[in-house]
Amino acid sequence: MTIKPQELKIKSTPILLTLSLLFFLYVSVFTVQSGTRKLVFSAGKLTSVASEGLHFRIPLYQTVKSVPITTLKTAEEAEAASSDLQVVNAAITINYHFDQNKLAEIYTQTHFDVEDRIIKPRIQETLKAVSAKHTAEDLIVNRATAKQEIDNILKRDLQRYHIIVEDVQLTHFQFSREFNKAIEAKQTEAQNALKAKNILERTKIESEQRIAQAKGEAEAIRIQAEAIRSQGGAEYVQLKWIEKWNGEPPQMISGSSAANFMLNLDKK
Repeated sequence: MTIKPQELKIKSTPILLTLSLLFFLYVSVFTVQSGTRKLVFSAGKLTSVASEGLHFRIPLYQTVKSVPITTLKTAEEAEAASSDLQVVNAAITINYHFDQNKLAEIYTQTHFDVEDRIIKPRIQETLKAVSAKHTAEDLIVNRATAKQEIDNILKRDLQRYHIIVEDVQLTHFQFSREFNKAIEAKQTEAQNALKAKNILERTKIESEQRIAQAKGEAEAIRIQAEAIRSQGGAEYVQLKWIEKWNGEPPQMISGSSAANFMLNLDKK
């Protein structure tokens, strides 16, 4: 059986139309995934921003470009000088995302080439501005304050470009080797001075305690002597000797030995 050319053309036309329609639908539909948006360009001009879900476009006339709206990260190493002309080296990392309500403006301003054109230059400028306000030692001692100043400046400046700064990390922050040694020597000197001060304070307290103890003992002796005098002196001593006598005949003692003997009895 021979198929005529006209019959073949008639039979193949629906198939071609179906395939063409399927291809047209395929290139007309696009999907926006979670965490992204798509810029829609008509004849090369940005006309709209598509959110998550299924969308249609006109083939050949409209094109799309995907843009992330999740957190992005960039890092930059910077060098600056403190107010006392010490070299400051730092590595600053920024976590950020685009303001999804301003994607068209961001594209118009930067075409989303923000890291090299916007963020990294601002990091350099910010570190220089903050470092110039502080001495090197102040930057070391009050590092958290310096970091907060960097945070505030970057968040304020990048907001102008619709870039939302989530977090700023000062991952590397140091000075020259000579300056670090000088700081270590100063800290060691301060620690030794504090240690000497503590020893002096402890010695002073111990000395005051010994003086107080000696005064207390002297006062007790004075009170005891006053009590002896008030009780009749020699008669009182004799009475105390009798109270402590063990019943044995006393040995003959005279002179200073007798006085010592009486005093010993009085202490018992």
